Amino acid sequence: MPNTDHDRAHSMNSPPGHDPSGEREPLKHQTDIARAAALIADPSRARMLKCLGDGRALPANALATEAGIGAATASAHLAKLVEGALLTVEQRGRHRFYRLAGPDVSAALECLALIAPPLAINSLKQSNRAIALHRGRSCYDHLAGRLGVALMRGLLERGILTGHDGIHRPDEAVRDQPASYGHDVRYRLTRTGRMELAGLGIETDRLPPRRPAIRYCVDWSEHQHHLAGGLGAVLTARLFALDWVRWGRSPRVVDLTDTGAHGLERTLGIVLTDAMAPAGRDPRTGHDQEERT
Repeated sequence: MPNTDHDRAHSMNSPPGHDPSGEREPLKHQTDIARAAALIADPSRARMLKCLGDGRALPANALATEAGIGAATASAHLAKLVEGALLTVEQRGRHRFYRLAGPDVSAALECLALIAPPLAINSLKQSNRAIALHRGRSCYDHLAGRLGVALMRGLLERGILTGHDGIHRPDEAVRDQPASYGHDVRYRLTRTGRMELAGLGIETDRLPPRRPAIRYCVDWSEHQHHLAGGLGAVLTARLFALDWVRWGRSPRVVDLTDTGAHGLERTLGIVLTDAMAPAGRDPRTGHDQEERT
């Protein structure tokens, strides 16, 4: 969940024209797209950026391992990403931890995924990772994929949020595009919703400052809306605290636990399908499935 110190650091390291509240100021100059694109274009740097897409800070050695490169090479790449304002770095003892400079970087990577050719899947492990990302993943600090979309649908059907049905219809969209923050719809938190979320331990009058309380993204894999903004971040953090969701084995993958499956059904009326079953469990029997690697 975002905190004041991180938000302050984000603001200090943000490029011109960026507003940490989530709304952009009018640009008074041309932007250097080529420089940003060049930073992302290197395969090793791209892998490290994707690894940081869940908003967590990771040490340099973990990022080097994910990119499949040596420590010295990773250090050089990370220095360029920090200099280019795509990453921030903090010292923790003897180690440096890196994180995305903000949600705009994550959103840019999601948008690039729409026009990028698919990576070749050459193993069962790679196939299972792709399936897991579709099932449940982080979109910076909130939930996406089938899990995130189902959560949004539950909030709407329960009357916690109102304003739209959560379906992205390209032929009716004005500004909304896949894999980006939405602008065409204004969701609102209801009075009933405030009380129900309070029952989950979420104080909706104390959401993170300097960012929109309620936003949505058009999910790139599901083509529906998932919840973003301050409420999306706080709700996601609460689900982690309750152990209803856990980080998966691969970067950005979020797994639903058995406790979370029952909790979401009880509190939000979300009934899981086979494709959304808790990782490692057969939704029909509740027994462990055979481990796949």
